[in-house]
Amino acid sequence: MSGDPEEPEHPERAAVAALADDFVAGLREWLAIPSIGVDPAHHGDVHASARWLAEALRRDGWPDVRVWDSGPALPAVYACLPAEDPAAPTVLVYGHHDVQPVDPVEQWRHPPFDPTLVGEELFGRGASDDKGQVAMHLLGVRAHLAATGADRPAVTLKLFVEGEEESGSPHLTRLLDEHRDDLACDLVVFTDTPLYSRDAPTVCTGQRGVYGAEVVLTGGASDVHSGRAGGSVPNPATAAARLVAALHDDDGRVRLRDFYADVVEPTDAERADYAELPFDEDVWLANSGGAQALAGEPGWSTLERVWVRPTAEVNGISGGYTGPGLKTIVPASASVKLSFRLVPDQRPERVADALREFVAAHTPPGLRAEVVARGDGVPPYAVDVSHPAVGAVRDAVEIAFDQPVRFSRTGGSGPAALLHGWLGVPVVYLGATLPDDRIHAPNERVVVPLLLRGAEAAAHLWRLLPGRLS
Repeated sequence: MSGDPEEPEHPERAAVAALADDFVAGLREWLAIPSIGVDPAHHGDVHASARWLAEALRRDGWPDVRVWDSGPALPAVYACLPAEDPAAPTVLVYGHHDVQPVDPVEQWRHPPFDPTLVGEELFGRGASDDKGQVAMHLLGVRAHLAATGADRPAVTLKLFVEGEEESGSPHLTRLLDEHRDDLACDLVVFTDTPLYSRDAPTVCTGQRGVYGAEVVLTGGASDVHSGRAGGSVPNPATAAARLVAALHDDDGRVRLRDFYADVVEPTDAERADYAELPFDEDVWLANSGGAQALAGEPGWSTLERVWVRPTAEVNGISGGYTGPGLKTIVPASASVKLSFRLVPDQRPERVADALREFVAAHTPPGLRAEVVARGDGVPPYAVDVSHPAVGAVRDAVEIAFDQPVRFSRTGGSGPAALLHGWLGVPVVYLGATLPDDRIHAPNERVVVPLLLRGAEAAAHLWRLLPGRLS
């Protein structure tokens, strides 16, 4: 294992170290482009961001670089670097270059698009999610070539960096369909997931899916005086409260029909890894908005509850009068916003059907109920941990971080299942950011030494994969 003072340093590590200053300077240039994809006022910046990445790839010697910007999708960047051996496996690295809005901007300690290096931390929107990790992979390719002394990598590398991930990837299926031949590969490496912690690096093996909807309950055409009508007509706000109360049983399990029927539990090996990870309840609560206590489905640890168990969350309830003082009415309508985090092999469309049945069963006579879906949802994904490529990733990360590495998952969602379904190949994860990087929040940052270790892990991976996928 590297780290032994008598053992020579890996050439990949030396190559990363030699390129580190240039890497940070380039990343700061890219982060200065405010590529906020969800804001039409910044769509020109998304195009500028794609052009910056394309030029960086060309400078690095990628012979085939294209910006896919024919619409309606915001621009994506594709590149291909063929292997020295034409029979070598083909690996597609996926990431995104669009970023979240920066509001509230007054809470940033440094301007969000003036990337600022403070010690080992680089602050700026997109530093962690996801420009930093995409740039990490570019560095990994350069280090791999420098370490091997070759002009071409050990595997054929393709890069696909979309510009709409923060908008829910609304045109990703169209891009996958239109460019299926370009994107054909033997394996996808997904680079938009964190390590568990700086002191406990992990290899992610899956992401939860998500389905969101709003339930709108309507009674009369307008609010009515509670003295005139209260007790004689159904109250939509009361019905909304009862619906929310019925959503879970006393143990916190979701009461939609067959909600757990398709759930695939993690392997014993995965659960054992989760149990070995350091967990501090006070730190977890502090990083969970200052929550006062842990809660959740019995029989599962906190990490398992957010990684491998499905949930139903009430995101908001509204209805009637909520201003100052008292207004004695029976409201005409009320609504509940819900989101469901899904695990393999749950499907958003099946949850949507079950939610409509549940709402219909909990709508009293005299009220109308409408379930308004917020998109089609995102399916969950988990890779088989026994797949040789997962073992290669784990070995690469262990070499780069000089310590044993365990499996983890992430409670968030992404298009891994979509990539797996359309391309028909496994998706593995290689990221090097942290859960407390404050992505989507003010003061987003990335820890630069972790990105450098991640780049080294990627360089090792390209060397290891031909023997694992042959």
